[in-house]
Amino acid sequence: MAAKDRDRFSTATRLRLLGEQTAARVYRSQTRRQARRSRLTGRAALLALVLCTMVVALAYPMRQYVSQRAEIADQEREQRQARERVEQLRDLKARWQDDAYAEQRIRERLHYVMPGETGLVMVDPTAAKQSRADLGAAHRPWYANVWDGVDTSDASDQSTDRKTP
Repeated sequence: MAAKDRDRFSTATRLRLLGEQTAARVYRSQTRRQARRSRLTGRAALLALVLCTMVVALAYPMRQYVSQRAEIADQEREQRQARERVEQLRDLKARWQDDAYAEQRIRERLHYVMPGETGLVMVDPTAAKQSRADLGAAHRPWYANVWDGVDTSDASDQSTDRKTP
C-alpha cells in the first residue's frame, strides 16, 4: 500500500491524471459542439432537394391520371346504362311484334271491343271529385281544356307502358 501512496503523489502520475482530465474536458466540449451543429449534411440536403423536385414533377401527372380514371369510370357507367336501355327497348319491340300483346294494348288504349263483346268503362270516383275541384278550367278557352285532356291521357298511357311487362 505504501507503494500505491507513493505512486499517487509522483509527478508522472499527477501529469497523467491532469492529461486525462484535460482530454475529458476537450472531448466533452467537442461532443457539445457536435450536438449543437445541424445534422443536415450536404448529401442529405441534396437528397431532400431531389425528393421535393420529384414530388413536384409528379404531382400534376398524378392529378391528371386520377381525374382521367374517374372520367373513364363515369363513361363505363353511362355505357352500361345505355346497354340496359337498349335491352329494354329490344324487349319492348319483341313484345309489340307479338299479335296478342299488340291486340291487348290496342284494346286497352283505344277501348276497342271485339264483335259480340260489351264494352264497359269504369270511372274513377276520385277523378270526378278532382275535376269538380278544378273550377279554373271553366274560365279558360275550350281548346286549352281539350289540349290538357290530351296531355293527361298521354301521360297515363306512358305510365301504363312502363308498368306492363
